[in-house]
Parts: sequence; structure tokens; C-alpha cells
Amino acid sequence: MLSQLTIPALLVTGTDTGVGKTLVAGAIADWFRTRGHRVACCKPVATGCVHRREGLVSEDAEFLAVCGDVRFPLDLICPQRYAQPLAPAIAAQRSGRSLDWEAIARALAIMSRDSDVMIVEGVGGAMVPMDDKHTFIDAIGWLKAPAVVVARPGLGTINHTLLTVEALRRRDIPVAGVVINRYPPDQTPIVEETNPRAIEKWGKVPILCIVPEDRVHTIGPALAPPLPSGVVAAIGQVDWAAKAGLT
Repeated sequence: MLSQLTIPALLVTGTDTGVGKTLVAGAIADWFRTRGHRVACCKPVATGCVHRREGLVSEDAEFLAVCGDVRFPLDLICPQRYAQPLAPAIAAQRSGRSLDWEAIARALAIMSRDSDVMIVEGVGGAMVPMDDKHTFIDAIGWLKAPAVVVARPGLGTINHTLLTVEALRRRDIPVAGVVINRYPPDQTPIVEETNPRAIEKWGKVPILCIVPEDRVHTIGPALAPPLPSGVVAAIGQVDWAAKAGLT
């Protein structure tokens, strides 16, 4: 359905919906932007989109575009959009508009031509159904980009994260590492204090960084840039160019 990306890339997926993939993906895009790279961002499919004069718009795509100073139109950054906040396969079925894989492939190809690096943000978790036959992990496998797994800090995250990492590895998808997002800045409960080490031990996967919770800001074009300083500092600990294979 999709072809291997022709430029260095990172694919940001998550253990579930609502774990903060968009913030992490946007912060990584900002990391590349501030270092002079021409950044392309893609959220292949978005649900829960808002109605505007120009049609359905993904606010996540707007956020990514601002973070990476992406020069491409939103229709390329997010080529498939649905109004209902459901899994893509269900949203597509209820809307009467089947998922158009060719439109996603075309958007990725166009943006790859004049960009140095591509940041792709998934929808929901890795196993979310995209259509009647495919889940998002199929798309990750086709694109052949290293996966960054975004996880929650709290109870249950060890199981969710290890299952996600195992599912990726079963498809021979390289896992760049795990980002723990929304980590409480003070009075950390013991479960959140010990989870990162447990994930590294049992998953044999690196914790790339721990992003602090930001209770003030919400995702949207007005947030970026500048991103919250704690987010920038955490993301800045990682050499993302090396993770993406950008030399």
C-alpha cells in the first residue's frame, strides 16, 4: 500500500490514544527545525477533525506544521481526515469514505522531494484498525522508519509499552526507543519512579527521554513555537538526527 520512505525519518507511535504523540512528534520536528533541517511532517490519518470554512482540518496537523515550519499545505500533511473521533476504519465506514492509501502515498512522496527529514505521527496505538484488512502497524512496516514509542508514566504502562515494542519487533520494525510523556514534575509516585527502569529491563529498549507534564498548555498552533521549556529540554537530550539516520 505504501512504499519505503526515501529520506531519513522517524515514526512516532504510542501505547494508546491520548498519550501525547502529537506533542512529542512536534517537539522532535522543532528539534530538527532549530538545527536548520528542512522538515516534513505527516499525520497520514486523523479523526476527530474540526469543520472550518476550507473543510475538515486536523488540529494535530496544524500543530506539527508550525513546530517544523513545514512549507507544505495541510492537505498533504494530513491527507485523510474524518470528523468523528473514532478508529480510522470505523470513522471511514461511518462517513462512507474509504481510506485512500494512494492519497497518503502521494503526500509522502511529494513532501519527501524537498525535505531533509520526515516525522510521521501515527493515529491511536500501533494496532489501531485503518481499514478492513490493515492496522497502523502495517503502515509502519511499509514505511520502514525507526519507531519512537510514546508511553504514559503511570500504572499499566509497563504492560502497554512492552506489548507495543514486541508487536513492532515481530514485524522487524526497528524501535529507536521509548519516550515517557507527561511525567509528574514533583512528588512522583513510586510506580512512576520505577516504571522507566522496568521498561528498559524487560523490553531491552532504551528510554530516550522523560518529558515532564505541562498542565498549562494545550495542543494547538498557538502553542508552538516556542514549546514549553521542559518539553524542549527533555527532547533536546536525544540526538534525533542519529535516530533517524540523518548524517
